[in-house]
Amino acid sequence: MSLLSIEKLSLKIGNLSVLKDVDLSIAPGEVMGLVGESGSGKSMTALAIMQLTPTSARIKGRIAFNGIDILGATEQQMCALRGDDIGMVFQEPMTALNPVKTIGEQVAEGIRWHTRASRAEAEDRARKILDRVGLPDQKFPLTRYPHELSGGQRQRVAIAIACALKPKLLIADEPTTALDVVLQAQILDLLRELVAENRMSLLFISHDLAVVTEMADRITILRQGSVTETGETARTLSDANHPYTRQLALASMHVPARAAPHIDASGPDLLLDVANVTRDYPGRRKSLFSKPETVRAVDDVSLTMRPGASVALVGRSGCGKSTLARMILALDKPTSGTIKFRGLDITRATDDELRRPRRNMQVVFQDPYGSFDPRHTVERLIAEPLHLLDRKPDRKERRDMVVRALHEVGLNRSDLDKYPHEFSGGQRQRLSIARAIITRPKLVVADEPVSALDVSIRAQILDLFAALNHRLGIAYLFITHDLTVARAITDDVLVMHEGRIVERGKTTEVLANPSTKATQALVSAAPDLHRAIARKLQEQG
Repeated sequence: MSLLSIEKLSLKIGNLSVLKDVDLSIAPGEVMGLVGESGSGKSMTALAIMQLTPTSARIKGRIAFNGIDILGATEQQMCALRGDDIGMVFQEPMTALNPVKTIGEQVAEGIRWHTRASRAEAEDRARKILDRVGLPDQKFPLTRYPHELSGGQRQRVAIAIACALKPKLLIADEPTTALDVVLQAQILDLLRELVAENRMSLLFISHDLAVVTEMADRITILRQGSVTETGETARTLSDANHPYTRQLALASMHVPARAAPHIDASGPDLLLDVANVTRDYPGRRKSLFSKPETVRAVDDVSLTMRPGASVALVGRSGCGKSTLARMILALDKPTSGTIKFRGLDITRATDDELRRPRRNMQVVFQDPYGSFDPRHTVERLIAEPLHLLDRKPDRKERRDMVVRALHEVGLNRSDLDKYPHEFSGGQRQRLSIARAIITRPKLVVADEPVSALDVSIRAQILDLFAALNHRLGIAYLFITHDLTVARAITDDVLVMHEGRIVERGKTTEVLANPSTKATQALVSAAPDLHRAIARKLQEQG
């Protein structure tokens, strides 16, 4: 008997068909993986189960949960179900949590609403569930606010809220996308334990096939709102009967074809020279009258890059990767040490002296939408770095330069007058890369540029980086926690741990034979599709 049964579910918003005759069922205690690219309808399926779809949505079909007709239920009935019998963990915990309420209040709120427990009883139960998800009261008191926690810790709070009342069904919508591989492994282990303890059903939504294979008993694959294939996870992915399933599997393991970059021989031999760089920040005060403690984010880091190099900077969240990147980009000054870019010490340079280095180094952020002004057109956004040029181009030259940058990233002149919201996530990342390369920089710092993209779009963006490296000779420092990406796109790797570079060398050699505990932890925690399928098939005999 199914706990959740979805039959012929169709959903339209305006003239757009978001879901088309979707069938899906989950048995008690079963983990179902829901996989597909961005826009395939995964999250909308979850919202339909929770009856949280937009008011303009038109829904047909049937959703039955534990004998209850979800689509026919009143809002009062759904309020009783949400958080009690059905829990949901959203992708981004910082937006799902209330920034002005403590974590204790937020976990206790649902307990009090559904059980009518007293404040003290609810706080006691909140303390226990937070301890269960790895946030013991001794280290993480209930009085903490979300901004005082790391990304992984905030995700644990979101899981605690969803699981506080031991729901029959837990929906996890991309719960590990923004986490490093070690934190991801911890969160996945936690979800497995909670499912086993409470015989809970889990609908696990993700675009990462390796993670889904590790987690799910069965898998349903969505494409453009329709189910293309469903079945036992490892068997479905290993057989890959449907062309789209094969496409997803190949994209998740995609390695770009790379050729040697064309290097400008007239430039200096050394592009970047970071020597003994340290960065300290003031920490929390122990008391009102005490001095703040010093937090060392980067500790005596040295590295060099040559023109056209492709280097991965990997490590866990909070290890200092982004702080180091900000100093390399001259957006932050080191406490000690020097950073030379093409021979110029940028740590001591004036703003006027930094104009040329800033023209020759650009950045691609993880979330392009957050780095664009939504009120500006593509032409204006892509042209932003052109103010760094010695000679300002006129309007026609500027437009021609923007069009050329768009063509180099696979976009068209017709996109010039559009706005960021009119593009998909992958297209926005292409716009971000176009903006970065328009000044023909010598170095691009890419800070987690593919972590939020689905596997097909990720493969396209990695191909684009490889092509730009070859055609334009652009060197890139690729900051990532995804070792699959590091293997695919870079020649050399730097492993950062607690502010220090603990291991460095050729990417394939370091990741195949890690010598430090920090690197070994990253490699062992990294999901691998081939390995996950083989293990699942072996377990099934």
